[in-house]
Amino acid sequence: MESGKLKDKILEILEDKKARGLIAIDVENVTVLADSFVICNGTSTPHIRALADDVEKTLRDNYRLECRHREGYNSARWILLDYGDVIVHIFHEEDRKFYDIERLWSDGIITYDASRSGINL
Repeated sequence: MESGKLKDKILEILEDKKARGLIAIDVENVTVLADSFVICNGTSTPHIRALADDVEKTLRDNYRLECRHREGYNSARWILLDYGDVIVHIFHEEDRKFYDIERLWSDGIITYDASRSGINL
């Protein structure tokens, strides 16, 4: 699946599961790590795990896409799902504020911001 379509599908899944603070950052011209980061936070440990579980299950069942690498699932403070061109960061709200990866990747371009009525920028 093309990276833009993958990013859009992940955003849709996370929106449906009521992820908070959902944004996408295009980092294609900033790093070779990925084309996009999708960042959000959950409201509790079970919610954070449910967000990650639903992304993995939906992409595996509907598109035969497997997560290349997953980190942080047990503690569920910051779960990272690596889909190659798209990396998903699902935070606990406090950890998101602490790590502030939006600032770290501020050279990227925010292409989606749910706080702006879910408009693709």
